[in-house]
Amino acid sequence: MSHRDGSARKKVIIVGGVAGGASCAARLRRLDENVEILMVERGPYVSYANCGLPYHVGGVIPKEASLLVANETLFREQFAIDVRTNCEAVAIAPKAKTVDLRNVATGEVTTEPYDALVLAPGAASIRPPLPGIDLPGIFQVRTVPDARAIREWVERGTSFLTGMFNYSGIQAVKPMRRAVVVGGGFIGLEMAENLVHIGFDVTLVEMLDQVLAPLDRELACIVGAHLVRHGVHLALNDGVAAFTRRDSGLEVQTKGGKAYPADIVILALGVRPDTALARAAGLAIGERGGIRVDEHMRTSDPSIFAVGDAVEVRDVVTGQWSLLALAGPANRQGRVAADVIAGRNSRFRGVQGTAIVGLFGGAAAWTGVNERTLEKLGDTDYEKIYLFPNSHAGYYPGAMPLELKVIFRKSDGRLLGAQALGLDGPAVDKRVSALAMALQMGATIYDLEEAELCYSPQFGSAKDPVNFAGMVAADVLRGDMPLAHWAGTNGTFLLDVREPAELAVESVPGSVNIPMGQLRSRLGELPRDRDILVICRSGQRAYTATRVLLQHGFKARDLSGGMMSRAMLA
Repeated sequence: MSHRDGSARKKVIIVGGVAGGASCAARLRRLDENVEILMVERGPYVSYANCGLPYHVGGVIPKEASLLVANETLFREQFAIDVRTNCEAVAIAPKAKTVDLRNVATGEVTTEPYDALVLAPGAASIRPPLPGIDLPGIFQVRTVPDARAIREWVERGTSFLTGMFNYSGIQAVKPMRRAVVVGGGFIGLEMAENLVHIGFDVTLVEMLDQVLAPLDRELACIVGAHLVRHGVHLALNDGVAAFTRRDSGLEVQTKGGKAYPADIVILALGVRPDTALARAAGLAIGERGGIRVDEHMRTSDPSIFAVGDAVEVRDVVTGQWSLLALAGPANRQGRVAADVIAGRNSRFRGVQGTAIVGLFGGAAAWTGVNERTLEKLGDTDYEKIYLFPNSHAGYYPGAMPLELKVIFRKSDGRLLGAQALGLDGPAVDKRVSALAMALQMGATIYDLEEAELCYSPQFGSAKDPVNFAGMVAADVLRGDMPLAHWAGTNGTFLLDVREPAELAVESVPGSVNIPMGQLRSRLGELPRDRDILVICRSGQRAYTATRVLLQHGFKARDLSGGMMSRAMLA
């Protein structure tokens, strides 16, 4: 095809739709009306919301059509983009600048030339070659057809589900259906929740000793307890060994020798970058197994770009290469690639892993680096604080506590990461989103002190949890509140400044109790030659007590998070 002046039109082929590829195609058309754009997708849908699949299975999103973000007609009519679904790219010839495309239905292969090629193949669900893994009733959750197959199986997939319990009006008691979810990440937890909602007895099997690997273990344990309270059986520290058929359905056998019966099994073991096409074309693959790209989303071939779950990304906090299968970064990468193809100098800044998951009304969210990663990297220039503020003003009805962990540099106060939990999901989202933006802008904990945020009693507090975190962290770095953590309390002098009634509920063996209101009159009972670690319920009274002791010549430190952080670490 040619321009009006007779010059050849630039042709861009985009392999893969969904988030990264579809965003790239739409952005490129908005920037360049003359470029020829061909987008191919090997599946039946060019752009769909795969993040919503668990909620479609659970009936929260009742219509499958709601998940379809854009179809071929929309791309053709609104964007003049040639879209071919059920069309798979099978080979790239970088020197010739051509792509071989196979019609999935007919097997016919055609060759298309390109000026620029964008790879957005995504990532495939991990499906290890375990015995019995291909038995009927074992599913993964990656595409719309996956969700459709699960819903159909739930309705009629096993002898039990197709029996009289599905239609008889006189059956009084319906036996509990059993599901095993393998994997404790995003999809695994969301599927567990949705299966509980539709009446399954759910067991979640996870090889690690916690769910949600991006969280540090003390917060992940709270998430695990929340799942258990809502009926999910957790089998941690145990991997799956095999699947077998039983008269009543399936059985999941673990490496630890356990066996869990199931009417349905969901595999949620994570994803692996789909790099087959890129490898065959000789493109550079990174150390984490993803396609290696630069900040412009270019691969090792300057005419080929890659975006989405298949690429490696740079972690902006640690500087390390990582894999991050999230829709937000994929969309931004697609836009960057489109900009660069259109002649703009756009750059992808990297990722900080901001994410949130909702579970039974509550939420867990995080951004930036966790403490476990810093320890693995040998990074000791950091400090952490725990705080437990209310989701909004305590005097306004409905306030609920948040658990917040904030990590920052000891040397300069720069924010490194944050994790939050709470039963008020929007309140968790609000704080971590604010902290994520602060981290992106290179903010310090001193900036958090001064952050001007929305306040009204039903939405927050005059001293917002974000401000509160900054104030506490700044007090630590300024020396106003020397800090200690429970891991270092052995052999120390522990001063508990709570009221006696509180100690009747829980106490620390060997600690000395002097209620805060009596502290100033009983200073003579405390040692001046020992380090005093001060305890209260959440840290606030201990801070006040620490200030009193320091100004009277004692060596005192505040135990971060008090008894509440101790409970998390137990």
